[in-house]
Amino acid sequence: MKVNGTPTRTIWLAEDGRTVEIIDQTRLPHRYETTRLASLDDACRAIKDMLVRGAPLIGATAAHGLALAMREDASDAGLATAYERLFATRPTAINLRWALDDLRTRLAPLPADQRAAAALARAEAICDEDVALNAAIGEHGLAVFRALWEHKGTPDRFNVLTHCNAGWLATVDWGTALAPIYKAHDAGIPVHVWVDETRPRNQGASLTAWELNQHGVPHTVIVDNAGGHFMQHGMVDVCIVGTDRTTATGDVCNKIGTYLKALAAKDNGVPFYVALPSPTIDWTVRDGVAEIPIEDRGPGEVQRLWGRLDSGETAWITVTPEGSPAANPAFDVTPARLVTGLVTERGVCDASAAGLAGLFPEHAAAAE
Repeated sequence: MKVNGTPTRTIWLAEDGRTVEIIDQTRLPHRYETTRLASLDDACRAIKDMLVRGAPLIGATAAHGLALAMREDASDAGLATAYERLFATRPTAINLRWALDDLRTRLAPLPADQRAAAALARAEAICDEDVALNAAIGEHGLAVFRALWEHKGTPDRFNVLTHCNAGWLATVDWGTALAPIYKAHDAGIPVHVWVDETRPRNQGASLTAWELNQHGVPHTVIVDNAGGHFMQHGMVDVCIVGTDRTTATGDVCNKIGTYLKALAAKDNGVPFYVALPSPTIDWTVRDGVAEIPIEDRGPGEVQRLWGRLDSGETAWITVTPEGSPAANPAFDVTPARLVTGLVTERGVCDASAAGLAGLFPEHAAAAE
């Protein structure tokens, strides 16, 4: 995608050919800043502190983190330590484990002096593959949007509701749920996006809105609790979200509040789609509510907000009374029964074991 007209990815190899650079997403939308990751410590901090976020980008950053670690210590012990430290950064997004398992499997048989180069090459390949996967998701999602738009008689505004950020900032490029939006906009479909603010970190208001602005897509930021109201009044044509982990049976784990949007969509007959690349599918899990670990983040994210003051300065402000505790589960699980369809790089399927097996028979067979 583009930042101020310049094609940009969320993570890229620095000019030295050894370190990587990322967009510091904690500074958006008021500041566009990049930072360099030069060590395993840097990569772990970037993931844990959410300088990078979104399941696919977390996986790509973990892959580069392991490559950086191999420059520091490419021994078997160094590989094991790097794997465990990166794995512990965030528990919910399955792409993290997928990328780390992929690299460990490839590196373990190699002599230590070959591991750093092999790890870097594979990390770069994972980034390129992510871009291709998400571009394909965009094409399949575009077909869904076009069919819905034409079924409604090609109105002059096609309203899409999103939750959290599943755009190119959550991936290496294109995004998952936002890829069809970009493709539809570019194809001339008059798409307009209702952007959920997505408390407590406001990824919708801060990141999705920033992305859409950069691409010129019409949108309106709304509070999280307004989605059901707009659905009741016929002002939402389709909902589409991303996911940090999808079970083999079609349950989807996404940013907290997604479940409530799916319930409202079901009650109002609004199609509810989930966009995901195949590395986000956890073929070892069948019951999302019972089996997916939900990350609990610190209460400060609920109690405080970061933003720009009227003076132009950026600052943290406190919004809760002193002494009031806060709970902060980062994700919830939407059962497959509430999902209209899953949009993947191989096409669209029902949110079910049979639906996923039809698109990914090689994985489904192994999961049984």
